[in-house]
Amino acid sequence: MNSILSVHTVRFVALALAQVLLLSHINFLGYVNPYLYILFVAFYPVKNNRMLFIFLSFLLGLSIDMFMDSGGMHAAATLTIAYIRPAALKFSFGTVYDHQSIKFDAMDIGQRMVYFSILTIIHHFILFSLDIFNFSKIILVLKNTLFSSIFTIILCVLISVIFSRANKK
Repeated sequence: MNSILSVHTVRFVALALAQVLLLSHINFLGYVNPYLYILFVAFYPVKNNRMLFIFLSFLLGLSIDMFMDSGGMHAAATLTIAYIRPAALKFSFGTVYDHQSIKFDAMDIGQRMVYFSILTIIHHFILFSLDIFNFSKIILVLKNTLFSSIFTIILCVLISVIFSRANKK
């Protein structure tokens, strides 16, 4: 139990620091940013306490907001994907989720990509909607969502493949 807690604590801190110190300064083509901190939400164990998970997800988003001075946008987007994660898991993994025996290392890359895509697109759409907050600029919201989502999904899949291979060795 202690090792599981320490792994999630390290993941929480490492993803928050990586996002704030490194990834938030990328601005590829002026508006494309990866938001890898959502990997904490994606990889959190299915069997753990749901209320604790939702609270930790909110805390992660709030931490990002405090460092980036973004007024709660990241907290709202992260809280939303934490809340809808069971539906995304059921859609992506089907009966494996019903038995709560998901091992991300054992899932094929297509299922992982669908799962990351669902969480990422919803997160980014909420994030950019709150950032721009103007219905007349919906095309800008969709453009930012699309391109940042593509960048984030590619990085999430690469990181999940790299770390699943490192665990198998």
